[in-house]
Amino acid sequence: MSENVSSLLYLVSGVLFILALRGLSHPTTSRQGNLYGMIGMGIAILTTLVGHAPSGVGAWFLVLLGLGIGGGAGAVIAKRVPMTAMPQLVAAFHSLVGLAAVAVAAGALYAPQAFGILENGHIHKQSLFEMGLGVAIGAITFTGSVIAFLKLDGRMSGKPIMLPQRHAINIVLAIVLVALLAGFIGGESKVLFWLIVILSFVLGGLLIIPIGGADMPVVVSMLNSYSGWAAAGIGFTLGNLALIITGALVGSSGAILSYIMCHAMNRSFISVILGGFGGDAAAASGGGQVETRPVKQGSADDAAFIMKNAEKVIIVPGYGMAVAQAQHSLREMADQLKKAGVDIKYAIHPVAGRMPGHMNVLLAEANVPYDEVHELEDINGEFPQADVAFVIGANDVTNPAAKTDPQSPIYGMPILDVERAKTVLFIKRGMGSGYAGVENEVFFRDNTMMLFGDAKKVVDEIVKNL
Repeated sequence: MSENVSSLLYLVSGVLFILALRGLSHPTTSRQGNLYGMIGMGIAILTTLVGHAPSGVGAWFLVLLGLGIGGGAGAVIAKRVPMTAMPQLVAAFHSLVGLAAVAVAAGALYAPQAFGILENGHIHKQSLFEMGLGVAIGAITFTGSVIAFLKLDGRMSGKPIMLPQRHAINIVLAIVLVALLAGFIGGESKVLFWLIVILSFVLGGLLIIPIGGADMPVVVSMLNSYSGWAAAGIGFTLGNLALIITGALVGSSGAILSYIMCHAMNRSFISVILGGFGGDAAAASGGGQVETRPVKQGSADDAAFIMKNAEKVIIVPGYGMAVAQAQHSLREMADQLKKAGVDIKYAIHPVAGRMPGHMNVLLAEANVPYDEVHELEDINGEFPQADVAFVIGANDVTNPAAKTDPQSPIYGMPILDVERAKTVLFIKRGMGSGYAGVENEVFFRDNTMMLFGDAKKVVDEIVKNL
């Protein structure tokens, strides 16, 4: 295959990837977007195989074996993983991209002639710069994504883990990393290369450990961006146009998404990276005081009666719905209410859940009609006209302290104004605060009725009563 044909096919792949991102921007076009992305990746892989065909049966066997193992593992994981585990799965996949960047850079360093980057017995300075930067980003992405996976999967505490003098440590490590990169580019030292890898591994872990659960949507999109830039670095090292295009698209779109997430939380990107948001209630209150104010407690029968006699119900899903896997029961409840003539809408906060679009994905899995699902800015003005705001597992994104308490860590964050509905039905396991460690004042309002218990079990009981 000629170089011109390869470049044209890679360009077609790039266009398809852009169409994929555009399609994924809305639920109604997300399936089509996924299809564009799969076709584009298929073209890119086939073009690479044909254009850079390995020589010998043994080489072809290794390539096909790698494709079989990777593709087979991906297919099995995709079929088995529950939608509630999607955030940690995304973090795990990001780590593999980072590790791949490290492996490719190491391969280029030890076999530069295979990459066409050798001249007069030495690797091009430009290639050394690409390798050094790519391996640093890849290693940071790997360990950062592993920590994010452990936090999201509950294998590590979701609250911030604050190391003493962590900022000073990170600054020193960053300065040393830059010095090592300069030395590697100037001297082509394998020892410096592996020191860059080790230091970047450490730095990636230290950057993510202090970040709390409430910031996880930003972290996921940030790591997505890092993985994109790592892939672009691999593309430069391999001289592969498709990887450069794909990596740049993923890197830039992830960075934009991180900015959108930060804006939705009224937090700067720097404040997220510095960590410290998302502790437990005791940490937030400083003394671990237990809330003693009375709340109005109701039953599934009460909730069914109130909603069946309502004209308009706005449902607000949150991470508690994801944990309980209550999305299917929720859709069944909504269907019953619609049969009774109730107007049903869903209100989605941009950072509800543990990754961008988490709630949209779960509702789509339960076949909730797309036209019933509305973003914060579109639905917030309708709460005063709603008879019921049905909150299932959301907490920080409905907390009025974000508007009323300047001392609150979530002050200034746009929230869903559920307290403005005539009645608020709030499903929670108990009176614990959300990931930001802030007590939700909605619990104690006169128009709020608390429904304690597992979200799925409570909704199932409401369905029975309906």
